[in-house]
Amino acid sequence: MAEITAALVKELREKSGAGMMDCKKALTENNGDVEAAVDWLRTKGLAAAAKKAGRVAAEGLVGVTVDGNKGAVAEVNAETDFVSRNESFQEIVNNVTKLSIDAGGDIDQLNAADYPGTGRTVAEEITHAISTIGENMNIRRAQTLSVSNGVLAQYVHNALVPGLGKIAVLVALESTGGTDGLEAVGKQIAMHVAAARPQSVSTDDLDPEAIERERQVLVDQAKESGRPENIIEKMVEGRIRKFYEEVCLLEQTFVIDGESKVFKVLEDAGKAAGGDVTITGFALYVLGEGIEKKEEDFAAEVAAVAGGN
Repeated sequence: MAEITAALVKELREKSGAGMMDCKKALTENNGDVEAAVDWLRTKGLAAAAKKAGRVAAEGLVGVTVDGNKGAVAEVNAETDFVSRNESFQEIVNNVTKLSIDAGGDIDQLNAADYPGTGRTVAEEITHAISTIGENMNIRRAQTLSVSNGVLAQYVHNALVPGLGKIAVLVALESTGGTDGLEAVGKQIAMHVAAARPQSVSTDDLDPEAIERERQVLVDQAKESGRPENIIEKMVEGRIRKFYEEVCLLEQTFVIDGESKVFKVLEDAGKAAGGDVTITGFALYVLGEGIEKKEEDFAAEVAAVAGGN
């Protein structure tokens, strides 16, 4: 039996939102496995189903750019939120995002690329910026999308400056007809992605492990109700369809009108364009998502400084 430490209990509480004693019991029942304990709590109805595992805590900026039929999103992290308002840092993120297009989202290739107007590589420019701005920073990730016949739509929520902010979205729309009106539709879909946070375009490209995990939780929840197997099977299938509507972009209700499904929006766009319109991919970058930030006790820090005087 794994040791159930206070740190494990704290981690599970942050991930699940459940009470301390429930978290301790969940960890005990699952031999200290935090992810299994999250599912156990969900099965018992003790954790919010939509509670995200992991905390968003890193600072910096995300950027998005489009150049013809290619586009990119990138995230550059720094230590504090103050640096995101620094014009030199903003210029770096802007240039890194543009250079990501040719690098194809490959961080090593991106770091080795020539940084414009300096004679330095991107990695060397980042090192130079650390010494001048005074904060540690790094390029965390980058991703590119392209279209053959269509449009790339971009959106930055609460943009600090054009193309830079805390949430950035890039959507690729392919069309077998024309592209008239697709820019506006693409922008709305990008806004939808920022609000609805889909995990995949459709059920076909949803992670099979995510589906199986959700199904198992739903089966366990249904069994807790004590209903017959045939009823349980129908309950689970109904809830899986609901799960698809929550996480698959095409199955989600379009946030712009609150009524249509996204696939219907595309069908209407296709009629206007004179051909089929499909979403071939999207990228959603939320600043710091999945990075746990070190917790600072500011009062203790001040007390320590005062005590040293």
